[in-house]
Amino acid sequence: MYLAEEAWPDLRTYFEEESLAIVPLGSTEQHGPHLPEGTDHMIAQALAREAAARTGYLCTPTINVGVSPHHRQFYGTMWVDAPVFRDYVESFSENLAYHGIDRIVYVNAHGGNVEHLREVGRRLHEAETAYAVEWMWDESIPDLVDDLFETNGPHGGPKETAMIQHIAGELVHEDRLAEARDGGLTEFDADAMRVHGARTFYDAIDNTENGVLGDQTDATAEKGAQLFEAASDQLVSLCDWLADRDRAELLPEDHV
Repeated sequence: MYLAEEAWPDLRTYFEEESLAIVPLGSTEQHGPHLPEGTDHMIAQALAREAAARTGYLCTPTINVGVSPHHRQFYGTMWVDAPVFRDYVESFSENLAYHGIDRIVYVNAHGGNVEHLREVGRRLHEAETAYAVEWMWDESIPDLVDDLFETNGPHGGPKETAMIQHIAGELVHEDRLAEARDGGLTEFDADAMRVHGARTFYDAIDNTENGVLGDQTDATAEKGAQLFEAASDQLVSLCDWLADRDRAELLPEDHV
């Protein structure tokens, strides 16, 4: 069920009988010369809508702009400051709680949102407003991602390219995949741009001139379909698990 397409009398039954909502979040930021700026929020929205269609749980409208100042040097990147983002998502979640929702799955597709969504979840839990968890699609299927791609990348790489080829292939510049690979950073690991253990970069452009990492030529729509199906299965299972929990299990423990 997609909230924005329903009339309020038809939502009443859901809010009276169910307690879970799916909230897709992403970003609007550069994803190299080959992918649309909406890559992250498009992936999050597609996965959230799929899970809602398969389960009947409520899916809210997508939060399209996230914490992305580290991509600001590239044209078109949009962002909000981290405190503003946290406050907005917390208020958004309190809105759901007002209608009776007490458990939320943040379907997230942007790494820059992760720590902030977890902080919002902590605040909501501490206040006993709702139990909210952050879910990142690729982290739910790491073995499959590793099996499908020889040279992956954390941003604009083959996994995101394959997902958009599957979800919205018409938006992928297939003729620029080699350009994306050759103009970006192919190899990237935890030791990149570190000096004596300290991380020495702040912005994406410090690592990659065109904003992306990995070998984008390794992506196909068929691989994207595999990723989408496997991640959707994980999301459905998470929603079912959370919906089945007794509220008492989700509340903070008492002081010792």
